[in-house]
Amino acid sequence: MIKHSEIKKIVGNYTDVRIGVLGSHSALEVMDGAKEENFQTAVFCQKGREGPYQRFGRIADEIVVLNKFKDLASAKVQKQLRDSDTIVVPHRSLTVYLGYKALENSFKVPIFGNRKLFQAEERTAKRNQYYLLEKARIKYPKLFKDPKSINKPCIVKVQEKNRPLERAFFTVSSYKDYKEKAEAKIKQGLIARKDLEKASIEELAIGTYMNFNFFHTPISDHVDFIGIERRLQTNVHDYNALPARQQLDIDIDLQNIEVGHTPASIRESLLEKVFKMGDKFVAAVKKEYAPGIIGPFSLQSVITKDLELVVYDVSLRVPGNPIVATTSPYTKYQYGQTFGVGRRIAMEIRRAEEEGRLDEIVT
Repeated sequence: MIKHSEIKKIVGNYTDVRIGVLGSHSALEVMDGAKEENFQTAVFCQKGREGPYQRFGRIADEIVVLNKFKDLASAKVQKQLRDSDTIVVPHRSLTVYLGYKALENSFKVPIFGNRKLFQAEERTAKRNQYYLLEKARIKYPKLFKDPKSINKPCIVKVQEKNRPLERAFFTVSSYKDYKEKAEAKIKQGLIARKDLEKASIEELAIGTYMNFNFFHTPISDHVDFIGIERRLQTNVHDYNALPARQQLDIDIDLQNIEVGHTPASIRESLLEKVFKMGDKFVAAVKKEYAPGIIGPFSLQSVITKDLELVVYDVSLRVPGNPIVATTSPYTKYQYGQTFGVGRRIAMEIRRAEEEGRLDEIVT
């Protein structure tokens, strides 16, 4: 495990901070926010995937092309990052392609965030997101440890076999239904049996889906509510838009592959519930993973017919939601201007730099 004293020493020698990000997931949002706060930026791309950053050239001061994403963790690139005073902003692709072990044990570059916390996002971790939600006393769907006990509509969350970024969710209503659909997906090569054994089976929460995005660091005055978005998924999204009669006539495999986002807002009388949920989660994480949450996090939730908030997924790093940057009214209510997660990160890094407190927001 990399000691915080090592990172503190490294960032203590920084004189002109640069913001770096892996070229995937939400890199454009991170760099655009950084440019709004007049930071230099660098994006590290896997060969063949540099196109978006070349097209939107304003936001990337340097585009570094790597053979593989994981090469960001090589000794050579790590030295380049340290020598250029770079702070790396984490997102889902960073944690997947570099891996939690590398981030926790060998990536000796300042990361904006709590690197010990990232692995809690995985449901297979000991102190995982369910554990944290329980500690925070936030409602989440009922879990079925034994598929034989399935007696109501459930969603099975299992890792896709060939795409580490995606989870092959599928819905079931009984053990028989579970066996049939699981075996079909194994035969199709979508999932592996070993991953199915580690899958989470949750009661299917019925209601309106909204992702609530927050921000907190040790030097923030409080938990910021950044905004709300909803996921666009294929092919389940378009399938659900068809009339029921047509759905019955179509025999296709449904998948929940995220392909985009759409903005949302919540009625004002429910905002207090949203605020309390964010505050409780921050307090719980601080006790379990000191120093707690550093930066953005998202509580992906369902609002039930009884107006109860049920959290079905947690993001403990930059969530992939660039739509918030241009549509969220909540940052305007608080700060007088509309911005997203990328700008909020850059604002916090700038504040910490000016106050000599960078060591408090990096690990």
